Amino acid sequence: MIQQQAWVLPQIDPVIVSLGPVDIRWYGLMYLLGLAFAFWYGNRQVKRDPNWTSEQFSDLLFWCFLGVVIGGRVGYVLFYQFPRFLENPLYLFDITSGGMSFHGGLLGVIATIIIFARVKAKAILAVGDFIAPLVPVGLGLGRIGNFINGELWGRPADVPWAMVFPSGGPVARHPSQLYEAGLEGLLLFFVLWLFTRKPRPTGAVGGLFLIGYGAARFTVEFFREPDEHLGLLSLGMSMGQWLTVPMILVGVVLMVLAYQGRFQSKVKVK
Repeated sequence: MIQQQAWVLPQIDPVIVSLGPVDIRWYGLMYLLGLAFAFWYGNRQVKRDPNWTSEQFSDLLFWCFLGVVIGGRVGYVLFYQFPRFLENPLYLFDITSGGMSFHGGLLGVIATIIIFARVKAKAILAVGDFIAPLVPVGLGLGRIGNFINGELWGRPADVPWAMVFPSGGPVARHPSQLYEAGLEGLLLFFVLWLFTRKPRPTGAVGGLFLIGYGAARFTVEFFREPDEHLGLLSLGMSMGQWLTVPMILVGVVLMVLAYQGRFQSKVKVK
């Protein structure tokens, strides 16, 4: 039954406008806005960091964009739709059916960072430190896109701000997309912004990003509806939580080693 006090999300067309054969969608627009912010904020960092040029940053941003798209799709298929992939390997290329994974996108970005660092003769962790503060705003905007599309909703709830999503049945649910936008996006950005106002050991900024995102995602997963075909896995944890645990552990190790001076000298990322 629909709760009387619950908000009802109106049915919003995922397509903002169609220009001939091209559809401009809300989710795609959020990706573009996130990319635009990363471009602006990254160039702002370049002006304050003599180790970077605008050309190097433009190359890195393009490489990372490809890493997000390719890694996000591959990760979604392998992490969340592996049986379907085994039945039909071409499903990997069926982008019309949708499906992106943050963790897959992260692995794609890490791969591109490693390649970029080797090609440009830069320290891998220093490149990661540079790119990490640019990511949260894009993540937050992506979650707003999920909210507008009425997808990836939360578990049933009776809180005053619970919402009924058209694709989620008549049950009032947590607007977990907004929780993620606030924690993974806004809060994580300000944490990294404050942290990078002073010089930090190489690897510390990237480590903090992994810990911050991991903690935010792990927490929100308690309010987000698990994937129907997966449900909750071992220990009552969702796939998102299991994929997040290694992130947090790697982030902690990076920060400990960074402050032990195991990596390069301090690099100012501001």
